Amino acid sequence: MPKVIFEDDFLWGASIAAHQVEGGNDNDWTDWEHQNAVRLAKSANSKFGYLGDWPKLKKVAEDPKNYVSGSAVNHKKYYKKDFELLKKLNLNTLRFSIEWSRIEPEEGKFSKAGLQYYKTYLNELKRQGVTPVVTLWHFTLPKWFAAKGGFEKRANLKDFERYVGMISKVFGHDFKYVLTMNEPVLYALLGYKEGRFPPQKESYFYASRVVLNLTSAHKRAAKILLKFNQDLKIGVAHNMVDFYGGDESHSTRLNLKILHYLNNNFFLNRTKRHLDFIGVNYYFAERHYGFGPDSDNPDKNRNDLGWDMQPARIENVINRVWEKYKLPILITENGLADEKDKYRKWWLAETLKAMIKLKRSGVDLFGYCHWSLLDNFEWAEGFWPKFGLIAVDRKTQARKIRPSAKWWAGIMLRIQNPGPRTKPVSTIKEVERLR
Repeated sequence: MPKVIFEDDFLWGASIAAHQVEGGNDNDWTDWEHQNAVRLAKSANSKFGYLGDWPKLKKVAEDPKNYVSGSAVNHKKYYKKDFELLKKLNLNTLRFSIEWSRIEPEEGKFSKAGLQYYKTYLNELKRQGVTPVVTLWHFTLPKWFAAKGGFEKRANLKDFERYVGMISKVFGHDFKYVLTMNEPVLYALLGYKEGRFPPQKESYFYASRVVLNLTSAHKRAAKILLKFNQDLKIGVAHNMVDFYGGDESHSTRLNLKILHYLNNNFFLNRTKRHLDFIGVNYYFAERHYGFGPDSDNPDKNRNDLGWDMQPARIENVINRVWEKYKLPILITENGLADEKDKYRKWWLAETLKAMIKLKRSGVDLFGYCHWSLLDNFEWAEGFWPKFGLIAVDRKTQARKIRPSAKWWAGIMLRIQNPGPRTKPVSTIKEVERLR
């Protein structure tokens, strides 16, 4: 067995998304927040009242202000400091998104200020020695694009192409790794089938149409990007769930096949020839019995959102992706809501152990980005769930590295710069010892 299994150029990083951290955005989500803040605050108790820590979360979660992003965590102002903190954690990569509404606030009219902001942003990453992984679209839409029907209408894809063309022209040589979009299937599911995200429709027809249009949008974007820079590595950040059976019945096995196909494989099957790598977002697994309407998880550990936590099962997800597509894999999101920092160290250790197993088995895994670098605005849940390696006080905007992140920084140092008397972290036993 080789002593070192993570290559020198392995990407060790964290992820953020523009709308969730920047502050001051003006897009379809900002309108939706103001329209739904009171409703979300009133329904918080019915959705999360069963949580053990709810009495401590209740005050914030039932405040309508929690559901309005506003200045978020002011990353737009403090990004240089945030990059420094990322480096302090011994990370070498930041996955972030470009906010379309900043670039093209009006249809066909590009903002010089918006373009310059991201140009400066990318230059600062380069200055600090951080590898960017750029997401072109992460859920939010310019208001004018949403008013036209967004990705519901195939005719609107030309607008996305125009935006991608401008990004390619201005920034196409400032980064190597680019994700055309984030979680396209989940976006369609939450916005067009379950009605939990804007535009709050509940229709299988519209959800299916949006997914199909997003597959076309990815293919078109990939062609445009490569036209400007043939050396780009193009992927998509895809939300993956480890669906598994609680029994071996015929109905359970059939249900699992359907779930894997619709959630995990449908989009990738249609875009695989236009992918250089696959970005995997993993947060939870789901145990199913037959065709039951809901998962029946063991719930041994739950995060602050009530999600069942099984970090080690990321190994199953990535093995399936690798065996089916044989494309390089970047873990683009992986983390938990854990304000008390009770489980994050354990989560990171279990994930690292799974990654070691994957590398040992020959999977082409070339990076890991934790969600999130900073506490941020968690969409329909607002600010109360805390995913950050770095805690943020929203009143003062003070940043504070969590204890689990300090431990992770030590692991990163041992992996990337092992000394003559320091064993490299390359075995399950070594991870357990360091815990």
